[in-house]
This record gives sequence, C-alpha cells and structure tokens, in this order.
Amino acid sequence: INLFMTNLKLIGIVFLFSLINCTDMKSKKNSLEVTKITVKDSLGFKSVSEVLENSSPLIKISWVGWDEFPYKPDVNFRIAHDDSLLFLKYYVKENHVLAKNINPNSAVHRDSCVEFFVDPDQSGNYYNFEFNCIGTTHLAYGPSRSSRTFIPSKLISNNIKTWSTLGNDPFDEKSGNFEWEMVIVIPASIFTYNERLNFSKLISNANFYKCGDDTTKPHFLSWNPVKAPKPDFHRPEQFGVLNFQ
Repeated sequence: INLFMTNLKLIGIVFLFSLINCTDMKSKKNSLEVTKITVKDSLGFKSVSEVLENSSPLIKISWVGWDEFPYKPDVNFRIAHDDSLLFLKYYVKENHVLAKNINPNSAVHRDSCVEFFVDPDQSGNYYNFEFNCIGTTHLAYGPSRSSRTFIPSKLISNNIKTWSTLGNDPFDEKSGNFEWEMVIVIPASIFTYNERLNFSKLISNANFYKCGDDTTKPHFLSWNPVKAPKPDFHRPEQFGVLNFQ
C-alpha cells in the first residue's frame, strides 16, 4: 500500500509539473534583443539600411490568427537603436499595394501598412506607430483602443523620418507581385509621455504588425501572437518583449 501511495504521489507531481510547463508554453511571449548601433553618415535609406543589415537580425512577422483572413504576405523587419534614436526597417512582399492617406494621423491602416506598438517602460500605456507604404504616419498614446491621445501632427512631421522604395506620393491600389522596403527613424523625443527617455538598457513591451484593411486581400499579421475573436492589434497584454542593449 505504501509503495502504491508513493507511486501515486509521484504520478501526481509529474502531472502537475507537466500542466504548469504546458501553461508556461502557452503564455510564452516572443522576446528580442535590440542591438545598439552607430550610423556615422547622415541619416538616410542607404546609410541606415547598411548598418542595420550588418548589425541586427532579420525577424519575421508571420502569425495569422483569423481563418477569415488567411492571406499572408512575406514580411520581415530589423530593429536597432543608438540611445536616442530607434531604427526600423521593414521588408514586404505582397500582391496588392495601396497608399491613399497622405496626412499624419489619418487612417493609414486601411492602406498597405506596417505597424509598431510599444509600451516603453512597461507601464500599461503604449504608443501605436502606424506607417502606410509611402511613409504616412499615424501615432497615438494610451492604455487601450478606446482611450487614445493623438501625438500632434506637426511633431510627427518634424521628428519621424521615413524612406520608402515606393516613394511618398499617394496611389490607388496596384495588383501584381510587389516588393517594397521602408526605413524609419524614431527619436526618443517623440515619446512625449516619457520624458528623458533613453533606449539604452530599456526593457519594453511591443508588437510588430502588417495589415491592409482596404486592399483586395485584407490581412492581419503579427510578430507576437494575438488571440482575439476578430483582428485587433490593440492588445497590450499580448505584446512581446524588447531588451535593448
């Protein structure tokens, strides 16, 4: 009887450990080391691209969580920083490109769009940086989709730099096989609700996305998985983690 009870306890312990381990696996979030770099030349598409491609890994945005939106463009990005500047480069291959929005804080998510949502200090409030394929930028701050405060358009225009291989002029949808790249430089000063922000040694929550609500093939891709009944990128509880060097 004692041997039976001992074995039963062991089985229970193994089962409990397996259950805990399974839960950890389900809740595990993507994490990424953000390399520290130096761009010696004046900032531009070529100078930033060269340093990023020599210093930071290529990361895929490939999670699709909604059966009604199966289309999956090929999307990758690189990210790095130099204490006061954040550098991003997106690489996109898709069948339809659209760029109608030209004003800051317009509905760029309806165009061919890449996005970067980040909670810099893990406070629960996050910035949603959204860029259509010609670099028009939408930027707001807050704790949820229903509670956002726009960053002023003039601050966006004067501080965030974007360069796209598709140029910066608006166009109606084009269909075919398209490949485009975009370089983005985001200064720490644009994080207006985080005074004296420095990226060095920062630990942040974030996610990276690709969408195109009004394209012929609407799509919603993310880096860290988003579990929701319908496409919804405003899920800060499901962000991954960025560890800045």
